[in-house]
Amino acid sequence: MNRKVSLMDVNYDVCIVGAGPGGALLGYLLAKNGINVIVLERNENMDKEFRGEHLNHLGENVLKKYHLFDQVKQLGVLPMEGIEYWQNGRILRTVSPAPDERHVGIHVPQKHLLSVLLKESLQFSAYRLLTGTRATELMLSDGKVKGVKAKRKNGEEIMIHSSIVIGSDGRHSTIRKLAKIPFEKIEHDYDLLWAKFPAPQNWQPVIRQGLVNDHQLALFTQTNSYIQVGWNIDKGAFAEIRKQPVETYIEKLIQAFPDLQQSVLKYIQSWQDFILLNVQSCRCQTWVKDGLVLMGDAAHTMSPTGAFGLNSALIDAETLYPTIVKALAANDTSAACLNEFERYRRTDIESLQLEQQKMEASYREQFVSA
Repeated sequence: MNRKVSLMDVNYDVCIVGAGPGGALLGYLLAKNGINVIVLERNENMDKEFRGEHLNHLGENVLKKYHLFDQVKQLGVLPMEGIEYWQNGRILRTVSPAPDERHVGIHVPQKHLLSVLLKESLQFSAYRLLTGTRATELMLSDGKVKGVKAKRKNGEEIMIHSSIVIGSDGRHSTIRKLAKIPFEKIEHDYDLLWAKFPAPQNWQPVIRQGLVNDHQLALFTQTNSYIQVGWNIDKGAFAEIRKQPVETYIEKLIQAFPDLQQSVLKYIQSWQDFILLNVQSCRCQTWVKDGLVLMGDAAHTMSPTGAFGLNSALIDAETLYPTIVKALAANDTSAACLNEFERYRRTDIESLQLEQQKMEASYREQFVSA
């Protein structure tokens, strides 16, 4: 497709809605292959903080395959040296990296990953990024998706004609809603409270799983000497919990990890120091329609368990990329053609979601002493 000059009415081969890791990687791969692609991101800047920022070896391998990992590493990443299981303030066991692995996961700040993906993408003339822009409507022709209407923060409206629209806009996907694709919620019996604070001096980069008086906690070491702690609470319970003094949680956290006492008392002062994550996952009835594909959390929202979300999004992008190339080359953007992506990925994703549920159900079993 040839682009029109006017910003108000433009033509691209592919329009990606959502510039998270999956959408950003897909945009890079397409532009590198000479496919005209426009990426829409509703946020005006790309340095938001996220909580799902751990790469496993699969996500790491995707970035290395396309020679992107070293650039991200230069900006700052933190390999984890092990996983520790703590119960009531004492360590039960430690899981070390496998003999052929150097770590048990890598903390990668999303802003580092996105800055590399976007910098590399912008070198291609086939690539365009519009931030501060949200999709408002799907454009249809004979029932087939042929682009999106979007609105910029300044009120400007844009018509983007494209052969394929990609919904990579997360767990609350606008594109999924506009496409009227049904989805099934997968129930989880917990929500998460996140807190972040500086790590004590000489803190080792580890992941900790904790259990204290039947309360589940998880700790992740982050770059720049920070710690992120997640506290599992009963589903929908935060409104009542926050009526209690915050010291109630502080005591549990110190019981779980006594070596954090000084940092916790210094940096956690109120419930406002926590961020609530409403835990949910979902399974869409389909990921494709004529001219449209959902990917990442838009297609298959993951729970935080196992830190699969970021890695799944990157693998989605790598898997979807050749499907799009073939569809455009054949001038066939039907659901039947685009469904190749779903056929490749759906079984793996549903297996991971089942694994997450099993991991959640068996969490306490990890703390049974040998």
